[in-house]
Amino acid sequence: MYYSDKRLLALSEAERKGLTMTSTSHRYFIVTKKPRNLFSLNPGRLCYITTLKYNAQQQETTKHPKTLSVIAFDSHTQLSKDVEVSCLEELRLEDAQLLLAVPDDAERLKMFSDQPAFQAARSLSLGTAVTWHVTMGLSYRDLTEGSPKTIKPVVPSSLSPSRTEPFGGFSEPQTDQLSPGDRVVYFIDDECRSGMVVEVQLQDGMVRISTDKDERGRRGGEILVPLETVAKGDVAEEAERMDFDTKSPDDYTNLDVNSMVEVPLAKRNSYGIIRWIGKLPGREETFAGLELEEDVGVSDGTFKGTRFFRCPNKRALFVKLSSCHPDSRFHGSSDNHKKEMSKPEYTEMDEDVSGENLEVVPPISAEQIDHLLIGRMKGIQGHCNSCYMDAALFSLFSCSSALDSMLFKTTTSQDAPIQKTLLRDIVLPLRSKGFVECRHVMKLRQLLQKHGYSHSFTTEEKDPEEFLIVVMHHILALEPLLKLSAAGKVQESYCYQIFLDQNHSLVLPTVQQLLEHSFHNAGLKLAEVPSCLILQMPRFGKKFKMFDKIIPSLELDITDLLSEGPQQCIMCGHLAIEECPDCFKDPTFNLTGFKLFCHKCSTQVHSHPKRRTHQPTRLEIPKGYMGRGIPQTLIRDRLELYAVLCIETSHYVSFVKYGPNSHDWIFFDSMADRQGEIDGFNIPEVHPCPEVGIYLEMSPAELANQVPRDMKGVAKRLFCDAYMYLYQSTSMCLYR
Repeated sequence: MYYSDKRLLALSEAERKGLTMTSTSHRYFIVTKKPRNLFSLNPGRLCYITTLKYNAQQQETTKHPKTLSVIAFDSHTQLSKDVEVSCLEELRLEDAQLLLAVPDDAERLKMFSDQPAFQAARSLSLGTAVTWHVTMGLSYRDLTEGSPKTIKPVVPSSLSPSRTEPFGGFSEPQTDQLSPGDRVVYFIDDECRSGMVVEVQLQDGMVRISTDKDERGRRGGEILVPLETVAKGDVAEEAERMDFDTKSPDDYTNLDVNSMVEVPLAKRNSYGIIRWIGKLPGREETFAGLELEEDVGVSDGTFKGTRFFRCPNKRALFVKLSSCHPDSRFHGSSDNHKKEMSKPEYTEMDEDVSGENLEVVPPISAEQIDHLLIGRMKGIQGHCNSCYMDAALFSLFSCSSALDSMLFKTTTSQDAPIQKTLLRDIVLPLRSKGFVECRHVMKLRQLLQKHGYSHSFTTEEKDPEEFLIVVMHHILALEPLLKLSAAGKVQESYCYQIFLDQNHSLVLPTVQQLLEHSFHNAGLKLAEVPSCLILQMPRFGKKFKMFDKIIPSLELDITDLLSEGPQQCIMCGHLAIEECPDCFKDPTFNLTGFKLFCHKCSTQVHSHPKRRTHQPTRLEIPKGYMGRGIPQTLIRDRLELYAVLCIETSHYVSFVKYGPNSHDWIFFDSMADRQGEIDGFNIPEVHPCPEVGIYLEMSPAELANQVPRDMKGVAKRLFCDAYMYLYQSTSMCLYR
C-alpha cells in the first residue's frame, strides 16, 4: 500500500472506496492550475470520477468536454464539481495513492511536477532499504506524514558478483563519465538490462535510458533509473544488442554535417539532422550532435557546459556517429512509395553554374494539368513543418512564370547552390513530372540554414513571406517587386501587408477594396506597375482573421493606384486633375476606386453642403496630356490572380488558377494524407476544385448568405482562410 494508514483513515468512506476500486472503475486527476470558477479548489488537490460517469460526459458532447464533474478528495462534502479539463491532469491509480501520502496541496503538486523524484518514489515497496533526508527539529508529524520525495532507495556502493546481490557481473560504474549516447547496462528487480544513455541528471542522481527491451520483453522504451545502478558496457548475448550496433561501418561513414538521420530512441525511432561531428572531451569515439525534429533531446546544443551548435532547447542529442542511420523515410516504407522514388529524376547537368546549362521548362499549361499534375503523390511532398514552403513554391512556379527571372539571374558563387537547387531539384521536376520529393525541399532548407539566415529552417514552421524575402532579397538580390510612392519618396518591398483602420465599413470585401482602403489609409500609390504583386490579407496577429470571408478579385485594376499616368474623371470620363481623399468613403459613389475628378465635376461635387469641407489634392499629370484631354478608350492597367495561399490551424495549402475560365482552379496540399505513422511519409495531392467558380459567380449578397461548413468541396478554405494572394502582370513579366 503506497499511502499511509493515517491518511486513509482520515478519508470519508466514499473516498476510501474510491481509492480501493480498480483503475477501470474510476479515473483519477490532479488539479494543476487554479480553476476560474472554483476558488476553493487549490492546485495539487486530487479528484476522481467514476468511469461510467466519465464516459457519459464524453458522449454528451460532439467534441471533448470542456469540464468534468469530479469529486475532490479531502473535501467536506462529496458533491461533484465542474472543473475545467485544462486544469486537470489524469493519474494512474497507483500514482493517486502515492500522492495522497503528501498532506499539503502545494507540496503534492511540487512532487508531481518533479518527475525524476516522483518516478524514484514509484519504485519504493515494502522492504526497500531507503535513506531519508531530514532537517533539525523533526516532529512526530514529519515521521508519520513524511513526503516520499525525501526518501531515496539505498544502492550498494559496489556491484558485487554474488548472485544474492542484484548487480553481479560488472565492476563499479564510473558514473561521472556517463554521457548521452553511451551503451550501458542497468538493473531492475534483480535483472540486468541494456540500453543507451539519453540524459544524465547529476543533480537528481538519475539517468534516463532508451531501453533495448522493456519490462515485458518488448523492444523499445524509456526509463529513469538511479545513477548508481548504471554501468558502461553491453550485455554478452548478441540478441540483446540494439540493431544499430550490429550494422556495417559503411552505413555511417557517408554521414556528414546536415545529413538527415534516425536513431533508435524510446519506443520508436527519432529523426533529426547532424549539426556537428567530432570528439567530445574525454571520449575516443566519434560523436554526432543531432538537432531532433521533436522535443525529446536534452539541451540546446551544449554538452557539459560547452556549446557545439545551436538549436531550440530539448532538441539536441549527442550520440555516437555509429548509432546513426540515414533517414529511411526518404527511401519510403511502402512498395508504392519506393516505386515512385525509383523513377528517374529530371535530366540534370552537373555544372556548378547558375542554371545556364539547364533546359528551361515552361509552367504547366491548362492542357497538361489533368495528365501531369492531378492526383496523389503530385505536387511537392511535405515533411517536417515544410507546408509553408511547399505551398509557396507550388503557387509561384507550377503554372506561372511571373518569378522565373529569379531562377536564371546572375548570383554569387556562395549563393549559386541555392539557386541551382531551386531550379534543378524543385522547379524543373515540378513542371516536367508534376512531383517533387520532400528531400529536395529539405536540401533547400538545409542550404538556407547553412548560410545562416535562420537556425531553424529545417525544423520549424515559418511564414511564407519570411521564406520568400530571404530567397528573393538576401540570396538572389532580386530587384524589389513593389515600388511604392509616399509623400514624394519611393519605398521598395517584395510583399505588401494590407492594413485597415478601425473605422472601415467593409463587411464582405473584395481584394480590390482591401487594397484600395489600405493604400488610402497609408497615403500610398504605386510608383510603377509591378510584374508580380504579393498581398498579405489583414489579420489580428498571425492567428485571427479580420473578415469571415474575402471575395477573390480575379483581376486587380491598379490604374487609379498609380502615382503617374493619365487618369479618368469618375463622373464624365475626361482627364482627371484632382483626387478627393474625403470622398473615398462617401456612400454616394462607387464602393471601389479612388475618387478622381476633372475640374468641372470636382466643382459640382463639392458644391454640395456635405462636401464643402472636403480638400481635394492635385494629381501629377504627365506634361504630354495637359490640354489634350484623354482618350475615351484609355487602356487600364490590370493584374491577374494566379494563386492563393490559405492557412487553417497552422497548416498552409494553396489554390492555383491555371486557366482563363472561372472554374479553372486546382487545390494543393503537401500533406493531404500519410503512409505509416512515425516511420511513414506524407502523401501530397493535387485535385481540381471547379466548385470555386460557382461561388465566384455569385453576387455579394448570395455569397454573404453561404454557411462556410456547407460550401462545396474546398471552396470554404479559399474564401475563409486566405492568407496571401499572388497577382501577375502578363505584360510586365516579359521585362522583369
